[in-house]
Amino acid sequence: MNQKKESSVAWAFSQAGEKKYQLVLSVIVAVLGVICQVIPFLIAGQIMSHLVNGVKDQNTYYSLFAFMALCFVGKAVFHAISTSLSHGATFEILANIRKKGLDHLAKMPLGDVLARPAGELKNILVEQVDSIETTLAHIIPEFTSNLFAPIGILFLLFITDWRMGLASLATVPVGMLCLMGMMKDYDKAYGRTVEATKNLNDVALEYIGGIQVIKAFSKVGSSYERFVAVANENANSCIDWMRASIFYMTFAMSIMPSTLIAVLPIGGLLVMKGSLEVSTFLYCIILSVAVLGSVITMMSYTDDLAMLDTTVKEIRSILDAEVMERPAQMKKVPDNFDIQLKDVHFAYQEKEVLHGIDLNIKEGSYVALVGPSGSGKSTIARLIDALWDIKSGSISLGGVDIREIPLEKYSDYIAYVSQDNYLFNQSIRENIRMGKTVGVPATDDEVVEAAKRSGCYDFIMGLEHGFDTVVGSAGGHLSGGERQRISIARAMLKNAPIVILDEATAYTDPENESIIQQSVAKLVEGKTLIVIAHRLSTVKDADQIYVMNDGNVEESGTHEELLEQHGLYEKMWKAHISVKDNMEGGMENA
Repeated sequence: MNQKKESSVAWAFSQAGEKKYQLVLSVIVAVLGVICQVIPFLIAGQIMSHLVNGVKDQNTYYSLFAFMALCFVGKAVFHAISTSLSHGATFEILANIRKKGLDHLAKMPLGDVLARPAGELKNILVEQVDSIETTLAHIIPEFTSNLFAPIGILFLLFITDWRMGLASLATVPVGMLCLMGMMKDYDKAYGRTVEATKNLNDVALEYIGGIQVIKAFSKVGSSYERFVAVANENANSCIDWMRASIFYMTFAMSIMPSTLIAVLPIGGLLVMKGSLEVSTFLYCIILSVAVLGSVITMMSYTDDLAMLDTTVKEIRSILDAEVMERPAQMKKVPDNFDIQLKDVHFAYQEKEVLHGIDLNIKEGSYVALVGPSGSGKSTIARLIDALWDIKSGSISLGGVDIREIPLEKYSDYIAYVSQDNYLFNQSIRENIRMGKTVGVPATDDEVVEAAKRSGCYDFIMGLEHGFDTVVGSAGGHLSGGERQRISIARAMLKNAPIVILDEATAYTDPENESIIQQSVAKLVEGKTLIVIAHRLSTVKDADQIYVMNDGNVEESGTHEELLEQHGLYEKMWKAHISVKDNMEGGMENA
């Protein structure tokens, strides 16, 4: 389907929504301000004409000066009003664009989001969105309004004397050639700076996030060298761009507004020949000077207009990205909470990692997914949780394809606890409270009760600020086991009928693992439980164990049935028992 390409300026303006009227009003007010800016030049021309013609009535001059002063005041007032209107609308628009971006990320397949570095996404949603402020708050009202001023003045010049009108345009061709030189390879140069900025953000976040590993392995020097290299590229991308365009930009900004270069000699020659009145010549000089301010203002925004196209492309790479299509309303309510996967295929980029998976998970059952690393266990869990869309096949809940269930509604059915659950840089209380997303927010008493049931109440109360302790970025102020227990408390508060535990005890020591196991037992009472685990001893009591290998279900059955098959599960079990015995023996010897 062929669609007419929307210009970047039109797209930016379209984001105004209900604020469009406010931006339009700011343009109208800005035009009034420009009129007030131009009128004093017309008055100055009239004063000059009166002086040449010998007018001596002081009241005439006083009234003209008063009107000129009033115009200057009007220009300042209209500019302030226009700026206030445009900025008030703009900052709300920028906030809405960021909200749209975050909403869109939430609807995108998880793989598409993870494929983009966090620094890149941060750069787009923060810095790149910020850069639109100039377009909406300044270019739309000021560029548009200042465009009328030179057009109107040139019209007056041509009416007054067409020769002077042409003379005032003499510098335009040279100025345009300079602008064309400045814009040469603009997309390539600006694209380089955008890419360099994204890389700098990525490496900075990676360096900060991995500082513990860097210090532990004495890699400060080599790691910092990479950061310096990326920072230098970021600086050089801007310096090289400026060096390539500074000559053209300087001449364009100097030559194009210099209307008097042609007006003075041509007008003087015409006056000497007697074909142009002195008063008219002076009036034309005033008008040609009046063009300068508006032309310089417009030229100052050419750089921002040129950058806008690249900026909008970056922002739209998120806003226009493919999302998981789901209906807005529930069309059919699931009959129960049975989960069925039929011939499910899934690929990361071009590499297929699941090859025709068939699973039946009955409501209220305890199912485990085990297998070597990279076999597809966590991928299945994430597909069931609708974090990705399958390539082919179907996943149904209670006989309803999950793609026919709204994402918000489907999310209410599942509590997902992974080995790297994220905690926000808020208090423990608020991190647990996030578990209840439906209806009235959880009370403090409900939060405390969830903490007690998950076995993390005691350690929380042992902290200096108890439940009001701020956990730090990504929960960095807490240990891995503590973060995990808070995540389980959050899942308890959600009270979803289906619970998925993806290596929920991965970061815990044996003592805390026992506490978490007890917490999980309370969490899953009467619910469907799907567990992904490497420690087979933690899932040997499962109703059904699916053994994954290289994207396929290689074996299935209970613990005893799988051991009798003498296949991959038996080998994994023997290896697990051997490691466990060695660890226990080592602890006894210690």
